[in-house]
Amino acid sequence: MIPIDAIRAADERTRGKVHRTPLLSASGLGARTGVRLSLKCESFQKTGSFKARGALNKVLSLSDEDRARGLVTVSAGNHAAAVAWAAGIAGCAAVVVMPDGAPRSKIEAVRSYGAEIVFHADRATLFDKLNEVREARGLTFVHPFDDPTVLAGAGTAGLEIVAEKPDVQVVVVPVGGGGLLGGVASAVKQLKPAVRVVAVELADGPGLRPALEAGKPIPVKRPDTLADGMTPPFVGALPLEIAREAVDEIVTVTEDEIREGIRLLMTRAKLVVEGAGAAATAAVLAGKSGAPEGALVVALVSGGNIDLAKLAGIG
Repeated sequence: MIPIDAIRAADERTRGKVHRTPLLSASGLGARTGVRLSLKCESFQKTGSFKARGALNKVLSLSDEDRARGLVTVSAGNHAAAVAWAAGIAGCAAVVVMPDGAPRSKIEAVRSYGAEIVFHADRATLFDKLNEVREARGLTFVHPFDDPTVLAGAGTAGLEIVAEKPDVQVVVVPVGGGGLLGGVASAVKQLKPAVRVVAVELADGPGLRPALEAGKPIPVKRPDTLADGMTPPFVGALPLEIAREAVDEIVTVTEDEIREGIRLLMTRAKLVVEGAGAAATAAVLAGKSGAPEGALVVALVSGGNIDLAKLAGIG
Protein backbone atom coordinates (compact mmCIF):
# COMPACT_ATOMS: atom_id res chain seq x y z
CA MET A 1 0.00 0.00 0.00
CA ILE A 2 0.98 3.63 -0.35
CA PRO A 3 2.52 4.53 3.05
CA ILE A 4 0.23 6.65 5.16
CA ASP A 5 3.07 9.15 5.71
CA ALA A 6 3.26 9.68 1.93
CA ILE A 7 -0.49 10.31 1.79
CA ARG A 8 -0.26 12.77 4.68
CA ALA A 9 2.64 14.52 2.93
CA ALA A 10 0.50 14.79 -0.21
CA ASP A 11 -2.25 16.33 1.89
CA GLU A 12 0.14 18.96 3.23
CA ARG A 13 1.65 19.63 -0.21
CA THR A 14 -1.67 20.21 -1.93
CA ARG A 15 -3.56 21.84 0.95
CA GLY A 16 -5.15 25.13 -0.05
CA LYS A 17 -4.79 24.28 -3.75
CA VAL A 18 -7.33 21.44 -3.96
CA HIS A 19 -10.69 21.33 -2.23
CA ARG A 20 -11.55 19.36 0.87
CA THR A 21 -14.68 18.01 -0.79
CA PRO A 22 -18.00 17.59 1.04
CA LEU A 23 -19.12 14.27 2.47
CA LEU A 24 -22.89 14.54 2.14
CA SER A 25 -25.57 12.40 3.72
CA ALA A 26 -27.80 10.57 1.22
CA SER A 27 -30.14 8.87 3.67
CA GLY A 28 -33.02 8.64 1.21
CA LEU A 29 -30.90 6.80 -1.34
CA GLY A 30 -29.30 4.58 1.29
CA ALA A 31 -32.71 3.61 2.66
CA ARG A 32 -33.43 1.83 -0.62
CA THR A 33 -31.02 -0.92 0.42
CA GLY A 34 -31.11 -0.42 4.19
CA VAL A 35 -27.77 1.35 4.68
CA ARG A 36 -26.70 4.76 5.97
CA LEU A 37 -25.20 6.24 2.83
CA SER A 38 -22.87 9.20 2.50
CA LEU A 39 -21.36 10.53 -0.72
CA LYS A 40 -17.75 11.75 -1.01
CA CYS A 41 -18.34 14.40 -3.66
CA GLU A 42 -15.19 14.62 -5.76
CA SER A 43 -17.45 16.08 -8.44
CA PHE A 44 -16.89 19.35 -6.53
CA GLN A 45 -13.10 19.01 -6.72
CA LYS A 46 -10.89 21.29 -8.80
CA THR A 47 -11.31 20.34 -12.50
CA GLY A 48 -14.45 18.40 -11.54
CA SER A 49 -12.86 15.13 -10.43
CA PHE A 50 -10.57 13.46 -7.90
CA LYS A 51 -7.78 13.52 -10.48
CA ALA A 52 -6.68 16.99 -9.41
CA ARG A 53 -5.36 15.55 -6.13
CA GLY A 54 -2.89 13.13 -7.68
CA ALA A 55 -1.88 15.27 -10.64
CA LEU A 56 -1.00 18.26 -8.46
CA ASN A 57 0.85 16.15 -5.92
CA LYS A 58 2.96 14.66 -8.72
CA VAL A 59 3.66 17.94 -10.48
CA LEU A 60 4.64 19.70 -7.25
CA SER A 61 6.92 16.77 -6.38
CA LEU A 62 8.89 17.01 -9.64
CA SER A 63 12.24 18.72 -9.90
CA ASP A 64 12.46 22.12 -11.56
CA GLU A 65 14.31 20.44 -14.43
CA ASP A 66 11.56 17.87 -15.00
CA ARG A 67 8.87 20.55 -14.98
CA ALA A 68 10.88 22.76 -17.34
CA ARG A 69 10.91 19.99 -19.95
CA GLY A 70 7.11 20.11 -20.02
CA LEU A 71 4.61 17.46 -19.03
CA VAL A 72 2.85 14.79 -21.03
CA THR A 73 0.04 12.43 -20.11
CA VAL A 74 -2.62 10.19 -21.62
CA SER A 75 -6.28 10.28 -20.66
CA ALA A 76 -9.86 10.17 -21.88
CA GLY A 77 -10.47 13.38 -20.03
CA ASN A 78 -10.36 13.85 -16.26
CA HIS A 79 -6.66 13.19 -15.73
CA ALA A 80 -5.91 15.21 -18.85
CA ALA A 81 -7.71 18.22 -17.40
CA ALA A 82 -6.09 17.70 -14.01
CA VAL A 83 -2.55 17.64 -15.45
CA ALA A 84 -3.29 20.67 -17.61
CA TRP A 85 -4.57 22.52 -14.53
CA ALA A 86 -1.65 21.39 -12.36
CA ALA A 87 0.80 22.50 -15.05
CA GLY A 88 -0.76 25.95 -14.90
CA ILE A 89 -0.35 26.03 -11.12
CA ALA A 90 3.33 25.06 -11.49
CA GLY A 91 3.98 27.33 -14.47
CA CYS A 92 4.93 24.68 -17.01
CA ALA A 93 3.61 23.39 -20.34
CA ALA A 94 1.55 20.24 -20.84
CA VAL A 95 0.71 17.94 -23.75
CA VAL A 96 -2.15 15.46 -23.52
CA VAL A 97 -2.78 12.39 -25.67
CA MET A 98 -6.54 11.81 -25.85
CA PRO A 99 -8.75 9.36 -27.75
CA ASP A 100 -10.68 10.81 -30.68
CA GLY A 101 -13.96 9.93 -29.01
CA ALA A 102 -13.27 11.65 -25.69
CA PRO A 103 -16.27 13.58 -24.32
CA ARG A 104 -16.52 17.09 -25.74
CA SER A 105 -16.82 18.65 -22.27
CA LYS A 106 -13.51 17.07 -21.25
CA ILE A 107 -11.76 18.15 -24.44
CA GLU A 108 -12.96 21.71 -23.90
CA ALA A 109 -11.78 21.60 -20.27
CA VAL A 110 -8.26 20.51 -21.27
CA ARG A 111 -8.06 23.31 -23.81
CA SER A 112 -9.35 25.85 -21.29
CA TYR A 113 -6.45 24.99 -18.97
CA GLY A 114 -3.98 25.68 -21.76
CA ALA A 115 -2.70 22.22 -22.67
CA GLU A 116 -1.94 20.97 -26.17
CA ILE A 117 -4.02 17.96 -27.23
CA VAL A 118 -2.74 15.16 -29.47
CA PHE A 119 -5.67 13.03 -30.61
CA HIS A 120 -5.33 9.31 -31.32
CA ALA A 121 -7.97 7.06 -32.85
CA ASP A 122 -7.24 3.68 -31.25
CA ARG A 123 -7.81 3.51 -27.48
CA ALA A 124 -5.90 0.21 -27.30
CA THR A 125 -2.68 1.92 -28.48
CA LEU A 126 -3.01 5.22 -26.60
CA PHE A 127 0.05 4.45 -24.49
CA ASP A 128 2.06 3.68 -27.62
CA LYS A 129 1.16 7.11 -28.96
CA LEU A 130 2.03 8.65 -25.60
CA ASN A 131 5.50 7.07 -25.67
CA GLU A 132 6.02 8.32 -29.22
CA VAL A 133 5.20 11.90 -28.22
CA ARG A 134 7.21 11.72 -24.99
CA GLU A 135 10.34 10.44 -26.70
CA ALA A 136 10.11 12.85 -29.61
CA ARG A 137 9.79 15.91 -27.38
CA GLY A 138 11.66 14.85 -24.22
CA LEU A 139 8.66 15.46 -21.98
CA THR A 140 8.08 14.35 -18.37
CA PHE A 141 5.35 11.72 -18.07
CA VAL A 142 2.63 12.07 -15.42
CA HIS A 143 1.00 8.64 -15.27
CA PRO A 144 -2.78 8.66 -14.81
CA PHE A 145 -3.00 5.69 -12.43
CA ASP A 146 0.25 3.77 -11.94
CA ASP A 147 2.53 6.13 -10.01
CA PRO A 148 2.91 6.10 -6.20
CA THR A 149 2.99 9.90 -5.98
CA VAL A 150 -0.21 10.19 -8.00
CA LEU A 151 -1.85 7.53 -5.83
CA ALA A 152 -0.72 9.30 -2.66
CA GLY A 153 -2.57 12.36 -3.89
CA ALA A 154 -5.71 10.34 -4.58
CA GLY A 155 -5.37 8.83 -1.12
CA THR A 156 -6.00 12.20 0.49
CA ALA A 157 -9.70 11.64 -0.25
CA GLY A 158 -9.46 8.58 2.01
CA LEU A 159 -7.88 10.67 4.78
CA GLU A 160 -10.82 13.04 4.59
CA ILE A 161 -13.39 10.23 4.72
CA VAL A 162 -11.90 8.72 7.87
CA ALA A 163 -11.45 12.11 9.52
CA GLU A 164 -15.08 13.08 8.93
CA LYS A 165 -16.69 9.64 9.32
CA PRO A 166 -14.47 7.71 11.76
CA ASP A 167 -17.23 5.13 12.21
CA VAL A 168 -17.41 4.32 8.49
CA GLN A 169 -17.87 0.60 7.84
CA VAL A 170 -17.82 0.26 4.03
CA VAL A 171 -16.12 2.39 1.38
CA VAL A 172 -17.19 1.84 -2.24
CA VAL A 173 -14.84 3.00 -5.01
CA PRO A 174 -15.11 2.92 -8.84
CA VAL A 175 -12.23 1.36 -10.76
CA GLY A 176 -10.76 2.33 -14.11
CA GLY A 177 -6.98 2.23 -14.02
CA GLY A 178 -7.14 1.80 -10.27
CA GLY A 179 -5.54 5.02 -9.07
CA LEU A 180 -8.44 6.19 -6.93
CA LEU A 181 -8.97 2.70 -5.54
CA GLY A 182 -5.28 2.26 -4.74
CA GLY A 183 -4.95 5.60 -3.00
CA VAL A 184 -8.20 5.50 -1.04
CA ALA A 185 -7.83 1.85 -0.04
CA SER A 186 -4.28 2.53 1.19
CA ALA A 187 -5.43 5.40 3.40
CA VAL A 188 -8.56 3.72 4.73
CA LYS A 189 -7.03 0.33 5.47
CA GLN A 190 -4.03 1.78 7.31
CA LEU A 191 -6.19 4.07 9.42
CA LYS A 192 -9.18 1.72 9.85
CA PRO A 193 -8.23 -1.88 8.97
CA ALA A 194 -11.71 -3.21 9.74
CA VAL A 195 -13.37 -1.02 7.08
CA ARG A 196 -14.59 -3.04 4.10
CA VAL A 197 -13.33 -1.70 0.75
CA VAL A 198 -15.47 -2.58 -2.28
CA ALA A 199 -14.22 -2.00 -5.84
CA VAL A 200 -16.78 -1.37 -8.60
CA GLU A 201 -16.10 -2.32 -12.23
CA LEU A 202 -18.06 -2.25 -15.46
CA ALA A 203 -19.98 -5.48 -16.03
CA ASP A 204 -19.30 -5.31 -19.78
CA GLY A 205 -15.61 -4.47 -19.49
CA PRO A 206 -13.97 -5.32 -16.16
CA GLY A 207 -10.23 -4.85 -15.81
CA LEU A 208 -9.32 -5.48 -12.17
CA ARG A 209 -10.67 -8.99 -11.71
CA PRO A 210 -9.12 -10.31 -14.97
CA ALA A 211 -5.77 -8.77 -13.96
CA LEU A 212 -5.95 -10.36 -10.51
CA GLU A 213 -6.73 -13.71 -12.09
CA ALA A 214 -3.82 -13.33 -14.52
CA GLY A 215 -1.48 -12.15 -11.78
CA LYS A 216 -0.42 -9.08 -13.76
CA PRO A 217 -1.84 -6.11 -15.68
CA ILE A 218 -3.38 -7.24 -18.96
CA PRO A 219 -5.00 -5.38 -21.87
CA VAL A 220 -8.76 -5.63 -21.65
CA LYS A 221 -11.61 -4.87 -24.01
CA ARG A 222 -13.54 -1.82 -22.89
CA PRO A 223 -17.17 -1.18 -23.88
CA ASP A 224 -18.87 1.90 -25.26
CA THR A 225 -20.19 3.26 -21.99
CA LEU A 226 -21.47 6.30 -20.11
CA ALA A 227 -18.57 5.68 -17.71
CA ASP A 228 -15.69 6.65 -20.01
CA GLY A 229 -13.56 7.36 -16.94
CA MET A 230 -13.55 3.62 -16.22
CA THR A 231 -12.16 2.56 -19.60
CA PRO A 232 -8.34 2.79 -19.65
CA PRO A 233 -6.77 -0.09 -21.58
CA PHE A 234 -5.52 -1.84 -18.43
CA VAL A 235 -5.36 -1.63 -14.63
CA GLY A 236 -2.02 -0.41 -13.29
CA ALA A 237 0.53 -2.72 -11.67
CA LEU A 238 0.66 -0.72 -8.43
CA PRO A 239 -3.13 -0.53 -7.97
CA LEU A 240 -3.25 -4.25 -8.71
CA GLU A 241 -0.80 -5.01 -5.90
CA ILE A 242 -2.73 -2.77 -3.52
CA ALA A 243 -6.01 -4.44 -4.47
CA ARG A 244 -4.61 -7.86 -3.54
CA GLU A 245 -3.92 -6.57 -0.05
CA ALA A 246 -6.60 -3.99 0.62
CA VAL A 247 -9.76 -4.73 -1.42
CA ASP A 248 -12.34 -6.96 0.22
CA GLU A 249 -14.71 -7.43 -2.71
CA ILE A 250 -15.03 -6.63 -6.42
CA VAL A 251 -18.50 -6.07 -7.88
CA THR A 252 -19.78 -4.94 -11.26
CA VAL A 253 -22.46 -2.55 -12.45
CA THR A 254 -24.39 -2.53 -15.70
CA GLU A 255 -25.09 0.42 -17.99
CA ASP A 256 -28.69 0.48 -16.79
CA GLU A 257 -27.53 0.63 -13.17
CA ILE A 258 -25.12 3.47 -13.96
CA ARG A 259 -27.86 5.32 -15.80
CA GLU A 260 -30.18 4.92 -12.80
CA GLY A 261 -27.39 6.08 -10.51
CA ILE A 262 -26.89 9.26 -12.52
CA ARG A 263 -30.64 9.89 -12.56
CA LEU A 264 -31.13 9.38 -8.83
CA LEU A 265 -28.06 11.38 -7.86
CA MET A 266 -29.40 14.24 -9.96
CA THR A 267 -33.06 14.09 -8.88
CA ARG A 268 -32.67 13.01 -5.26
CA ALA A 269 -29.22 14.24 -4.19
CA LYS A 270 -29.13 17.22 -6.58
CA LEU A 271 -25.72 16.20 -7.89
CA VAL A 272 -24.71 16.29 -11.55
CA VAL A 273 -22.23 13.46 -12.07
CA GLU A 274 -20.62 11.55 -14.91
CA GLY A 275 -21.00 7.82 -15.46
CA ALA A 276 -17.85 6.83 -13.57
CA GLY A 277 -18.88 9.23 -10.80
CA ALA A 278 -22.19 7.41 -10.40
CA ALA A 279 -20.78 3.87 -10.50
CA ALA A 280 -20.09 3.41 -6.77
CA THR A 281 -23.49 4.79 -5.80
CA ALA A 282 -25.09 2.62 -8.47
CA ALA A 283 -23.54 -0.46 -6.88
CA VAL A 284 -24.93 0.52 -3.48
CA LEU A 285 -28.39 1.18 -4.93
CA ALA A 286 -28.32 -2.21 -6.66
CA GLY A 287 -27.61 -3.90 -3.33
CA LYS A 288 -24.12 -4.97 -4.38
CA SER A 289 -22.00 -3.32 -1.68
CA GLY A 290 -22.26 -6.31 0.68
CA ALA A 291 -22.99 -3.91 3.54
CA PRO A 292 -25.12 -5.24 6.40
CA GLU A 293 -28.38 -3.48 7.20
CA GLY A 294 -27.78 -0.18 8.98
CA ALA A 295 -24.10 0.00 8.03
CA LEU A 296 -22.45 3.36 7.42
CA VAL A 297 -21.40 3.31 3.77
CA VAL A 298 -19.41 5.94 1.88
CA ALA A 299 -19.59 5.92 -1.93
CA LEU A 300 -16.97 7.84 -3.90
CA VAL A 301 -18.56 10.18 -6.44
CA SER A 302 -15.39 10.43 -8.48
CA GLY A 303 -16.31 13.13 -10.99
CA GLY A 304 -18.98 15.35 -12.47
CA ASN A 305 -17.78 16.02 -16.00
CA ILE A 306 -20.61 14.79 -18.19
CA ASP A 307 -21.59 16.11 -21.61
CA LEU A 308 -24.96 17.84 -21.63
CA ALA A 309 -26.10 15.66 -24.54
CA LYS A 310 -25.44 12.53 -22.50
CA LEU A 311 -27.15 14.00 -19.50
CA ALA A 312 -30.21 14.92 -21.54
CA GLY A 313 -30.45 11.33 -22.72
CA ILE A 314 -30.65 9.89 -19.21
CA GLY A 315 -34.34 10.76 -18.86
